Amino acid sequence: MGYVAVKGGKQAIEASLDLIELKRARAAQSIDVTSILENMSELVNQVMSEGSLWDPELAALALKQAQGSVEEAVFLVRAYRSTLERKYTSRIISTRDMEITRRISAAFKDIPGGQMLGASRDYSHRLIDFDLAGESLQKDYEELLQAYKEKYLNNLDESDQAKTGKLPKVSDYLREEGILPRYEMDDSEPEDVTQKLITFPASRSICLQVLTRGLTQAVIAFGYAIIRGFGMAHPTVGELRRGSVAIFVDGLETSQSEDESYYLGSIEITEVESLIEENRQIGAKQIHALELGYGLVYGADESKAISMSVLDYSLSQNDVRFPTQDQEFVLYHIDSVEATGFISHLKLPHYVTFSSKLDSSRQSIKNARGDEQDA
Repeated sequence: MGYVAVKGGKQAIEASLDLIELKRARAAQSIDVTSILENMSELVNQVMSEGSLWDPELAALALKQAQGSVEEAVFLVRAYRSTLERKYTSRIISTRDMEITRRISAAFKDIPGGQMLGASRDYSHRLIDFDLAGESLQKDYEELLQAYKEKYLNNLDESDQAKTGKLPKVSDYLREEGILPRYEMDDSEPEDVTQKLITFPASRSICLQVLTRGLTQAVIAFGYAIIRGFGMAHPTVGELRRGSVAIFVDGLETSQSEDESYYLGSIEITEVESLIEENRQIGAKQIHALELGYGLVYGADESKAISMSVLDYSLSQNDVRFPTQDQEFVLYHIDSVEATGFISHLKLPHYVTFSSKLDSSRQSIKNARGDEQDA
C-alpha cells in the first residue's frame, strides 16, 4: 500500500489518522476486548497501574485502540480518568487482610504460614512452547484442570487445605525482635499526585504514588541501577505477597454508623517489603541495622514492586550525590506520559527554532573560515 501525499495541515492530519484505522481494519481477524482481558492480563494490569485507574475492560479497550502500544494506551486511560467525577474515597485498605495467592520470602526459609509459590514463571525454563500455536483453549483447560486436581488437590490433608487466606507479615516479627524500627502511625491525609503539581522535597505519599504509576520498565531500570552501585541500597526481599484486597466506601447517609459500608469489589495487587541494611546512630554508637523499602502495584508485576521498594528506600535518603536518590531526577523521569509526551513532541515542527540554530551554525563556520584565511 502506498502513501498518497495530501496538502494542507488539517487535511494531512485527518489522512494520517484515517490511514491508522485503515491499517488496523485490514487485519484478517480482529482481536476482541475479552480476548485481551483473558490472555494478556499482565499487560492490562500494567496499563491500569500506569494509568491510575482500575478498569480492566477499559484498559483492554485502550490496548486494542493503541494496537498494543502501552504508552499510548496509558495516555488514553489517563485522559479518560481526568473526565471522571470523584464521588467517594475508599476506606483505608489493610494488606494484612489480603486473600493471598502467592507469598514468598528470600530472607527466611521458614515463615509463619509457610511459603506459597502460587502461579509464577520464576521456576520455568524460558523456552518457547510452539504447541501454543494450535491449542484449543476450552479443551486444554478442562484437561489441565482435571490433571491438576488429580496431581495436587486430591492428596491434600486438612492442614494443607487450611493454608489459605490471611497470613501474618514477616516484618512484624522483625519489629518484635527490635531489628526493624517502629514508627508512629501517620494519619495525615495523603496528597493526591493526580490533582496537584509535584513540589520538592516530595512527601512519601507522593513518592509512592509516582512510583506505582511510573513507567514499569523505567522503575525496574532505576531499581537495577541502584543495586549495581549507582545508589546505596541492596535489598533482600523480606516478603512478597500477591492476592486480592477488598474495597469499601462509606455511604452518604448521615445516620450511617461507622461500621456500615458498601463493598465495591476486589482488586489484585502485589506487595513487597524489602529489607535493606544501613548504618544507624544510637547514642554515641553506630550500628548495622535494617530498614524497610515498600512497593505495591496493581496485578502481578513482581519486578516492578521489588524495584519500587528499592526506590522507596533510596528516595528517602535524598542524597543528590547519587542520581537515584534525587527525588526530582527519579520522579520526573519515570512517568510514562510525561516521558513519552516530551520525546514524541520532538517529531512536531521545530522549523523556527531549528532555523535559528542553523543560522548560528552557518555564521560560526563562516567566522572560523575567515579567521583561518586571515592567519
